[in-house]
Amino acid sequence: MATTFKQYSLPHEALRIGLLLAFVGGYLDAYTYLLRGQVFANAQTGNIVLMGISVAQGHWDKVSFYVIPIVTFFLGILLTEYIKNKCDKSQLLNWEHMIFPIEIILLFGVGLYPVTAPNSIVNVVVSFVCAVQVQSFRVVHNTPYASTMCTGNLRSAAENLFKLYKTKERVFLHKFLMYIFIIASFILGAGCGTFLSGIFFEKSIWVCCGVLLIAFLIIIIRNRHIDNIEQEL
Repeated sequence: MATTFKQYSLPHEALRIGLLLAFVGGYLDAYTYLLRGQVFANAQTGNIVLMGISVAQGHWDKVSFYVIPIVTFFLGILLTEYIKNKCDKSQLLNWEHMIFPIEIILLFGVGLYPVTAPNSIVNVVVSFVCAVQVQSFRVVHNTPYASTMCTGNLRSAAENLFKLYKTKERVFLHKFLMYIFIIASFILGAGCGTFLSGIFFEKSIWVCCGVLLIAFLIIIIRNRHIDNIEQEL
């Protein structure tokens, strides 16, 4: 029997958190592409393709622009796994929750770095943030998703739509809609990133800090609510 859509155990696995993180993912991709040397913060496939094009065209000076975020993303995944294995799961806040303050601090620092300066440092920081986020937050309502890219979400949306057609089970409708909402939030983030980058330039990334702060506060409030319920039982 299929599990119900609303079954989830951890506050950071709520749909609203997934939507906020997807917004940040889309926003960061637009920000780095438009303002930071036309690289993608999240979509390393795109960076690999652009690197291959640069190699084929003999533009060796551009290769490093794409190698840096790719390598940083890879190292960010490794570091996240290391932290996950070292952290004590019995802490008041799960280790995933502490990712939010780290992201906020790093992205705030990026906003202080002018667009006229070399972009290598910024791309390292943003790619690291994206790697940590995608590796830390991988589930919404017991369903896997990606907050920093859309290919897997698009595939899962189509898969669940077909399962809905075959089985008529509402759980697949819920999952299909979840993926559609996450993709829409990613697109909204990319659109806002495009619009605001043209107005506030490097400081436009602070919008992501605000969104991440909202997500973090939601999790804190939810944790306290759960603690109060447990104390009453």
